[in-house]
This record gives sequence, C-alpha cells and structure tokens, in this order.
Amino acid sequence: MIVAVIQVDHLRKRYGAVQAVRDVSFTVSRGEVVGFLGPNGAGKTTTMKVVTGYIPPTDGRALVAGFDVAASPLEVKRRIGYLPETCPLYGDMRVRDYLAFVAEVRGIPRRDRAAAIGAVIERCGLRGYTLRPIGQLSKGYRQRVGLAQAMIHGPDILILDEPTSGLDPHQIKEIRELIREVGREKTVILSTHILGEVAATCDRAIIIRAGRIVADGPIEDLTRRAAGRRVTQVGAIGADASFDDAVGGLAGVSSVRPLDEGGAGRPRRLSVESSVEAAAPHALERAVFALAVERGVELVELHQPAASLEDVFLELTGDRERPGAAP
Repeated sequence: MIVAVIQVDHLRKRYGAVQAVRDVSFTVSRGEVVGFLGPNGAGKTTTMKVVTGYIPPTDGRALVAGFDVAASPLEVKRRIGYLPETCPLYGDMRVRDYLAFVAEVRGIPRRDRAAAIGAVIERCGLRGYTLRPIGQLSKGYRQRVGLAQAMIHGPDILILDEPTSGLDPHQIKEIRELIREVGREKTVILSTHILGEVAATCDRAIIIRAGRIVADGPIEDLTRRAAGRRVTQVGAIGADASFDDAVGGLAGVSSVRPLDEGGAGRPRRLSVESSVEAAAPHALERAVFALAVERGVELVELHQPAASLEDVFLELTGDRERPGAAP
C-alpha cells in the first residue's frame, strides 16, 4: 500500500500584492525521491517553507505524516529534516560542538546524543573535520554539516533546498552521491532550478512555474511526453523535397525539418513534429511507412528519440508569465 507522507492541497501564499504560490497541490509517497523543479522565482522555496512549517500558508493546507503544518508545526518539524538554501551555521563553532547543540535543540535525550552525532558524522563524511571551526571549512563541507544537522534527529523525510548551489563540480558530485544514498531509506524532496540535479538524483519531478505546478510525474514519463509534442525522426533513401511535403500533409503533423539532404546512397533525414493528442499511438509511423511504400523510397529510419528533461523544462517554464503577475 502506497502511503502519502506529504499532502499539499490548493496551497496559496501571498506576500502583499505578490502571489508567490498559487493553488499548488501534490502528494509525496513514502520512500520517494522527488525533484521540485523550477526557475528562480517560481515559488519553490516558498512552497518548501510552508511544507516545513516555517511560514504559514495564505490559503490551502499541507499535511506531513498526517499533521497539519499550520495547526501542529512542532509535530511536523520532528518528522522533517530541512536544509534551507542558506543554512544558518555558526562559523565560530566546531563541527562536533555545533551538532551537539542541534541535538540538544532537537530534544534528543542526552544518553542518545553521542550515538546520533557519531551516526551523522559517518553518514555525511565528516570524520576528520569534527574539531574544525565551521567557518574554516570549504563550502562543500559546510553543506555536509548542513545535511548532518537536518538528519541528526533521524527524520523520515528530508527537504533539501538548492543543496549544491555554489559548489564546484567535485563537491556537487559528492553531495549528489550522498543524496542518492540517503534516498534509499528516506523520503526526499529536492528543490532546485538545476536540471542535472533532478535527473541525477530523482525518480520523479514536479515542475513549477509562476507559482503553479505545470507537470508532475516520473522523469521517464515527462521526457517521453516532451511537453505535449512528439518528435519522430525519418530516414529514407531516394526521397526528395516532395517527400518532405507529403509527410507534412499527414494527419497531426505540425512541422517537418530536414536534418540531412541525403543523396549518393545516403538517406534523406527528417525531424517530424506532431501533437501527442492528434493521433492514436504509432498512427504517424504507419502513415509514414505507407507513404514510403507508395513513393517507392527505402525507409531506413523511423523512431522517436527520447526528449531530455531540459526539453520539457524549457517548454513548460518559458517566460510567458511573470512570477509576480496578478492571478
């Protein structure tokens, strides 16, 4: 049985005249690693702050493990580990002292604190750094300390807001590997505007634009869907420009773009764009095949290349609506 550990219903958040989040609804099931993806200013951080109980919603509700974040914020915080985009670390404290302070604030019994601190030090790769002042660590290791403070109380849910922002490629790789490891045993929401972050660490993506969710599903489904477009590549030996025109006249085809003119035994290659809703599955492929037989050309290529997550993201988050615009 799939259990929703986070449920967000018709969430809205307004700052004065600016509506940062508009009617957002989604669920996250136990054990999922979900990317919350959108451009800067789309409403990602605001949504995460509401879900974690740090700010109240203007309207709607968010439930975490069955607790309403507005009515029971402390119960929610006990069950969530939160790494904000800018984690409030104390630079003059040593790593172990800081984690001991967090453990006390989190209400971990004194008898259990040493074990909890030791566990997150191992998990986050901080052994050898525990006696260093946080302010003297690289940004990558400061992020590790931030992850350690989010995990020290053993939460079932982790919410990470831009966890690799400002890191170098080596540090990004290390943090991604850590997130993947943690995701094997916890529910994780990764809020980011970095496409590679979601593709590398998540199985599902929720895409938000201008405070509204515009797509939600497994990454494979989103890339296959290609934001409502289907691109089919066609290769035919013996075809010419008239074949392009004939393909363009098939039902559902919106555009035909030559990729290779062909000739001398090489196939003429086309990129054919059509609407997903315009025809039944494989209807276009059957029509192209029939057309090739009718024209007497040799069909050597007919397939749909997988769209990238970037294709979907750019299509769905195009600057067609300003985040601060009136609803």
